[in-house]
Amino acid sequence: MSGVHLRPHFDSDGKSLAIEHSQDCAPILEWNREARRDEQHGEWGRHVARIPNVIYVKWLHEEHARGNIALRLFSAEFDQIVQRKLRDPEWAYLRTDRPRLQAGWTAGIA
Repeated sequence: MSGVHLRPHFDSDGKSLAIEHSQDCAPILEWNREARRDEQHGEWGRHVARIPNVIYVKWLHEEHARGNIALRLFSAEFDQIVQRKLRDPEWAYLRTDRPRLQAGWTAGIA
């Protein structure tokens, strides 16, 4: 994971090992802001988001905490979780595509 720093340390209980992930996300978020200015004309190969690696790790840990311990990073199931997260307004700042008007019936879009 490029630019990710790992810091192993003991948790506050002094017994459990914890691994802290940190990353300078500012360049990635700035790139996202710049990319939103560009018009994307086609649907195929559309760039949707650039996500910092620490966010991927956070989402994976959230799913594991929910009991989904079989989930693997970048699996088809994880990709669906990422797509769901990117539709959430809380994570909209990660998107690089601009909202566009859609007309008509959109089958299968959740």
